[in-house]
Amino acid sequence: MSDIRKIERVCVYCGSSTGDDPVFVHAAEALGAALAREGIELVFGGGSCGLMGAVAQAALAQGGKVTGIIPSFLDEREIALSSVTDLQVVPDMHTRKRLMFEKSDAFVALPGGIGTLEELTEQLTWIQLGRHSKPLVIADIGGFWKPLLSLFAHMHNAGFIRPGYEVRYMVAERIEDVIPMLRATRVAKSEGDEKAIEQHF
Repeated sequence: MSDIRKIERVCVYCGSSTGDDPVFVHAAEALGAALAREGIELVFGGGSCGLMGAVAQAALAQGGKVTGIIPSFLDEREIALSSVTDLQVVPDMHTRKRLMFEKSDAFVALPGGIGTLEELTEQLTWIQLGRHSKPLVIADIGGFWKPLLSLFAHMHNAGFIRPGYEVRYMVAERIEDVIPMLRATRVAKSEGDEKAIEQHF
């Protein structure tokens, strides 16, 4: 173990659509602005559409640093946000996810679709299996993630999440609680984190 990991870069998983409730966009904008004000760099999927665009543009508007990572085949569909501090166009989804992991000290899941769900559950799996110890917050805005959280409880009650293999995450119902939660759960940095995840790819 090395020094305590500082939260300097946060990866935000979120939808390339805005959803039907304006509260989702407002939450994304509030998170982006809060990260910038706290001097925390945003790492995201690189798109200009939906909640992805909202969180990134809000961070940029507050003078924040933003890194976008988008696979080339999604560049046209999601329309990469070219105004970010650092835009990386990569060959495939595996490279995108690996770089988003490597560049981040923590993770936040805003509302989103199948892609957001896949990214969130992949990180939860790696945490559960002890492949890394970076903190993760599920931003349950407007109760969006409640069905998933209920499913996790059902899995536990049905014996599929066994003692010693609990899924470790935090839940924030308010955006203003996200950064304090992350900072309150700083963990010792393991130098093997990135190597362990790289082996997965």
